[in-house]
Amino acid sequence: VCHPISFFNISSRCIRGNQLKINIMMQTRTVLRSLRPGLNKFNATGGNLMLTRSLSDLPVDVDHAKGAWKTYGELDSYKPGKFQVGTFNKISAKGLEVFEPELYETLDGAKAVNAHAILLRSHKLKEEEVSYTVRAIARCGAGTNNVPVARMTELGIPVFNTPGANANAVKELVLCGLFLSSRRVVDGINHMKDLGTKGLAKERVEKDKAMFGGQEIKGKTLAVIGLGHIGSSTARDAGRMGMNIIGYDPGLSIESALKLPRNINLVDSIVSAVAKADYISINIPYIKGDPSEGGTHGVIGSDVIEHFKPNAVLLNFARGELVDSAAMKEFLDSGDGKYVSDFPDDLLWDHKNSVILPHLGASTEEAEDAAVSYLKLSRFITILCPYSLPHFFARRFCYSLS
Repeated sequence: VCHPISFFNISSRCIRGNQLKINIMMQTRTVLRSLRPGLNKFNATGGNLMLTRSLSDLPVDVDHAKGAWKTYGELDSYKPGKFQVGTFNKISAKGLEVFEPELYETLDGAKAVNAHAILLRSHKLKEEEVSYTVRAIARCGAGTNNVPVARMTELGIPVFNTPGANANAVKELVLCGLFLSSRRVVDGINHMKDLGTKGLAKERVEKDKAMFGGQEIKGKTLAVIGLGHIGSSTARDAGRMGMNIIGYDPGLSIESALKLPRNINLVDSIVSAVAKADYISINIPYIKGDPSEGGTHGVIGSDVIEHFKPNAVLLNFARGELVDSAAMKEFLDSGDGKYVSDFPDDLLWDHKNSVILPHLGASTEEAEDAAVSYLKLSRFITILCPYSLPHFFARRFCYSLS
């Protein structure tokens, strides 16, 4: 049985000009014949249909290999017998241990010119960064809005994510947001720093603390919009701290439902959830498009915000684009409401009633380790690649097998 990516075990020492094309074309015919039985079996499960439609976007013929080799990858970095994984952003070293060094080579994204898979966190992936060799893309986190999923689908490149891997980290920061908005902690810290620079901290601390009075969260009502991994955990732990919980999620799963506090009040709309809430946590994915068209862009807009209590607090640790910043600013300007967000906002960053954090939700050592270890990517490319030709030609030859 051939190693998955060793169909062409051609040493670079033997590669010389046109002879390479001849050798590869001859070996290609042999490989195609040997793959026929396996692909026919694969076709029975619909797999060949996926390969046919997805792994090629161009018709092919016997002359398709002509042209510059840089189109297909670089031979200098090709290591027969190993899958190549390209990483963008800093990926946890502990998490990368799931890729055994005997089978996988992990390289920085720019160096992984023959990558079979791409791992990334917040990097905004461009199509030109996805070479012909790529079999799968994995976002080490919950959302995939920084990956052109629709285009990757057209190219037959599945996009994975790791829902739940960072749930605890984000949930803890949501709970932190509850306290930040209730006790004016940030304002107090900044005030003490100012007094410290003037040498007045000890003299003024008891007099000035009245400027930062707050409220307790026990007995208050928290509305959780979206009851997935993060939302359900937030609802559970907030309930344990004595809060009353209102929940809304039209797609609530059994797994998430089992995590919810028994006394949660489930409602049938976002407006119903926020109307009686002192605090509102949104935990839904960002989907491009207006809510009327099935998207979630600006889903927390004026039509929802007008139902907020005057002193309500909105906690946004999901995605910045979910909130209509102009509508939120109007709300903050008109009362004592507050906005705590984990995302930059050009309109609200310096508002006196907002606290803007630098996207810290999943920025813990534990979450970064879990984000990679949760992936089934290694299993996927190991299974898929035996049905693909080696990375120089895979997408195009698989088209010809239909």
